Amino acid sequence: MDDLRNTINGCQVDPINGRWLDNIEPATGELLGRLPDSDGDDVQLAFEAASAAFEGWSSSDGTVRSGYLHRLADAVEAHLEELARLESIDNGKPIALARSVDIPRAVANLRFFAEAALADRTEEFITGERARNLVHRDPVGVVGLISPWNLPLYLLTWKIGPALAAGNTAVAKPSELTPATAARLGELSVEAGLPPGVLNIVHGHGAGAGEAIVGHPGIPAISFTGGTVTGSRIAAQAGPCFKKLSLELGGKNPNIIFDDADLEAALVTSLRSSFANQGQICLCGSRILVHTSIQERVVDAIVEGARGLRVGDPLEDKTQQGALVSSDHRDKVHACVQRAKDEGGHVQCGGQPPAALPDRCAGGFFYEPTVITGLSMETKTNQEEIFGPVVTITPFDTEEEAIAMANATDYGLSATVWTTSEDRARRMSSAIDAGTVWVNCWLLRDLRVPFGGVKHSGVGREGGEEAMHFFTEAKTVCTAKGTTT
Repeated sequence: MDDLRNTINGCQVDPINGRWLDNIEPATGELLGRLPDSDGDDVQLAFEAASAAFEGWSSSDGTVRSGYLHRLADAVEAHLEELARLESIDNGKPIALARSVDIPRAVANLRFFAEAALADRTEEFITGERARNLVHRDPVGVVGLISPWNLPLYLLTWKIGPALAAGNTAVAKPSELTPATAARLGELSVEAGLPPGVLNIVHGHGAGAGEAIVGHPGIPAISFTGGTVTGSRIAAQAGPCFKKLSLELGGKNPNIIFDDADLEAALVTSLRSSFANQGQICLCGSRILVHTSIQERVVDAIVEGARGLRVGDPLEDKTQQGALVSSDHRDKVHACVQRAKDEGGHVQCGGQPPAALPDRCAGGFFYEPTVITGLSMETKTNQEEIFGPVVTITPFDTEEEAIAMANATDYGLSATVWTTSEDRARRMSSAIDAGTVWVNCWLLRDLRVPFGGVKHSGVGREGGEEAMHFFTEAKTVCTAKGTTT
């Protein structure tokens, strides 16, 4: 992999300060290349390019913006296999997952918001015989987009799409741990003919480029996806400046299985929701809450399924579990498992790096799918996000106890409920504190619906009209009747 560069004003440029970061392949631990260690000077250069492009882009017709986004989607789709391979190498995820989910979803994001750019969002309200109110939605300006490492291109395009569709220009920062597909997207945006300065991608650490974007006085809106601790810092920095904030943060999501559930379907999906992308998805059901009467069956099935997942080289088509994103993250996950043991937990399977790996992956950052039982909801293991292939299983006796356990964390991103009772499904969905509740399914996503969390899982919503509203400011024009012709 060649050295990566920032995309600023339609050009591939080196960092102004001349500093670079190493980009490490998670599956091997080896150096892939370098990426810019950008700082405030690079962000300022990107901001100036975005500012210069804003007037032309924001005043362009929605059909024009739609056309550019469709062309960018075409470019991503045309390079699907290349991008899937880059994502797998850069992130450590199985290439089959990148090929079937991550890159197709990036295409879908861009196409969805390309169509959203065509909608007339002006609203009209008549105030009796006195006045006519028109509510217009104007783009906010140059927006800051900061995306995470777990679903790199998938989540970056989830922000770029609505920001550009609404008429904004952007300064985007991908995670320094997984910069490759973002850098390639920058190149593809130029090849697709996107006007210079409309989309700028600046690489670097959160403490450098990220903080420069959040604190820039000319950037009025920040959309961030990532950890809750980082989100809190961003809120503290941006709040006094009265910036618009969308923060999609962490989760400690309950997966609740009742004794009347379709158990076969629940077990198949629960295995996936526990360990998809090595558990590195904010929506993973990391706490399985199961009715006491079926606890033993669920534990046995999840343990058997976890042991059967194929851990190996992410570039092999049959691999189901790839590498964790970094050595630091692998070590953090392992420390969390050790803490679970100290808290009295029983490790039913996993709990360590795999004993055997392909030669190419001997130095990689792998971890076995891990199932832990015997912990109460008050333990740190059941309170804090681990963000790895680790799931706990805890029994409950009553519906009320399941609700209390589900809500017994500071997080509230998503939940899953397995039951064949429609009444119970309604009661549970209403009582659980979460932005999304899936009933008898997991990770079924309609791009039109709002997405986000409550409590420490975030502020605001993404997706559909919620995203378009975030990236615009409402302006009401009230005209008294009879005063105009």
